[in-house]
Amino acid sequence: MKTSIIHFVISAIIGLGLGYLVYDIILDSSDEDTVLTQEQATDQTAAVEEEDEEVETPDVENVSNEENILQTKGCIGCHAVEGLNLQGGVTGPDLSKAYSEVEGKHGKPLQEFLKEPTSAVMSSVIGGSPLSAEEIDQIVEELKKAAEQ
Repeated sequence: MKTSIIHFVISAIIGLGLGYLVYDIILDSSDEDTVLTQEQATDQTAAVEEEDEEVETPDVENVSNEENILQTKGCIGCHAVEGLNLQGGVTGPDLSKAYSEVEGKHGKPLQEFLKEPTSAVMSSVIGGSPLSAEEIDQIVEELKKAAEQ
């Protein structure tokens, strides 16, 4: 009797965990949330830029929404980049230190990682929308600036 209860509890935990993965991560539960997150990030970035105009900080370069490759390629849908004052999603890690940490974490330099990611999530994201060599160079430059802040 005890073993069947233990099996039931373990099966329930595994089932709920897999259900969460399928629903929230793999199926990206809703595109509307991503759009809302990007809109919120745009609003927050505009607010930060307004604050930056009032308080001059020579170390931080303001990047408009049109110029930033991280926004145009949708990176901030999942990631924030605090080094560039870009608020984004919380699904992925902050990319402020990615320039210096990717090689140690994934075994290849950032530029190579963006061509062929070693993480399962990024492989599916970039595999669905590959980056050109020029876009990779722009992203690397932006993340280098973020790391220097």
